[in-house]
Amino acid sequence: MLTFGIEEEFFVVGPDGQLSHAGAEVVDATEEDRGELQHELTLSQAESATEVCRTHGEALDQLRTMRADLARTAESHGYRLLPAACPPLPETDLAEITPNPRYERMAVHYGATARTTLTCGCHVHVGIDDREEAIRVLGHVRPWLPVLLTVTANSAVADGYDTKYASWRYQQWTRWPSAGPPPLFASLDHYESIVDAWLRGGVILDRKMVYWDVRLSEKQPTLEFRVADVAATPEEAVLLAVLVRGLVAVVLDIDAPPAELSNEVLRGQLWRASREGLAGRCADPRTGDLAPASEILQALVELTAPHLEAAGDLGFAKEGLARLLEGGSGADRQRRTFERGGRAEDVVDLLTGKNP
Repeated sequence: MLTFGIEEEFFVVGPDGQLSHAGAEVVDATEEDRGELQHELTLSQAESATEVCRTHGEALDQLRTMRADLARTAESHGYRLLPAACPPLPETDLAEITPNPRYERMAVHYGATARTTLTCGCHVHVGIDDREEAIRVLGHVRPWLPVLLTVTANSAVADGYDTKYASWRYQQWTRWPSAGPPPLFASLDHYESIVDAWLRGGVILDRKMVYWDVRLSEKQPTLEFRVADVAATPEEAVLLAVLVRGLVAVVLDIDAPPAELSNEVLRGQLWRASREGLAGRCADPRTGDLAPASEILQALVELTAPHLEAAGDLGFAKEGLARLLEGGSGADRQRRTFERGGRAEDVVDLLTGKNP
């Protein structure tokens, strides 16, 4: 059974919903029970990472625990933990960079990109020891990135208004020069040649700044999916993770070469998915034609069903997807809340569990 892990990024906001500078303070004051809590680039953020997981139950328990622990600590210090992929309220001040030598170098090198790209993502790691094999898998999963983006899309309301995007984070995040869809790599050497050229050309400062939507992790022997918004709920984050693990398991059984999908086409497909999200249409990875995202996700469950069942995930995936399609994505719920009163503060309340 393939192992997996989940990383989540959050904002730490004040009682009024505005970004605070208390992310590091909240992380440092929270006792780690399971998983790992980490600082992020700005002082407005906190990050959690599960231990290596084998079952969806393990992952769900860890995400629930870490979210609850961070939220409890934040509340005890007068703040709130906000699982939103972009700040819902307008922010007049530039973000404060976490006092860490690496982050401070990034702030100097990238200027406004580092201080104004305020986003929180969800990263899913799937264990693959062989980096050459991971490159082969990467080639096969690329066409599925658009529909995977729709699962946790959670940044419709940002800067005080409805952006008309389900994932405004994706539009913001791709301002980084190394972000976006990865090319179709011919080999591990091809992958490494691009990373090396970026390093020599000053495009990135270190290998951890390879921000492709799916990449080889620099810390663990994993393939890391970075395309998604932070999920509104732990259940939606784990749904994404089991679908990703199931997809990787399917691909590991494929002998044929990956589809010849150009980066220009894939980038456009990701734009479309970030625009319409779960409630709209995106490119079907099997044909390239537009289809309802809901139908493509149901097809993904069917495709991965034998592996989901073997891992004990099939019932969880079917029930989770049914709930998601019935209630809408985080972006859909944000938009409905905002439309009722036209207040981004209500979106903050919704996501922090304070909604009246």
